[in-house]
Amino acid sequence: MALAMTACGRLTVMPPPDGEPVVLKQGELATTWTDADGGTLTLKRDGTFTADKVCVAIDWEDSLTWSGTGTWKQGSPEEQSYVGVTFDAAHPEMGVRKPDSYSALRHGEVLKLWVPVGDPDLDYPNCVLTSPAS
Repeated sequence: MALAMTACGRLTVMPPPDGEPVVLKQGELATTWTDADGGTLTLKRDGTFTADKVCVAIDWEDSLTWSGTGTWKQGSPEEQSYVGVTFDAAHPEMGVRKPDSYSALRHGEVLKLWVPVGDPDLDYPNCVLTSPAS
């Protein structure tokens, strides 16, 4: 019984980082976002981007890094913006061009784009990109 109760508590994804869901304008998204390891994702106003060793999530795999160029699109339901990126070249290890989409948060003066990574049962940290709020 104790094992069953323990398992039930582990069927959730890591909680999101601190912050409130936010809808961002394209101009607020079009900036350079940085992850905890110094990787960068620069979203440009023309819908293109450049990435340098930025953290990404691909179908619940461990957090991966990716460098390259591509295009990005914003999705904005009423309560939160989402950013989807498509790389020009496939990831060298995973063979895909589209990692999972990032969700937008605001925490005080900091804007965040984040995506959960890894197996939820193994408590992998989230992939979090930050940028100063406008």
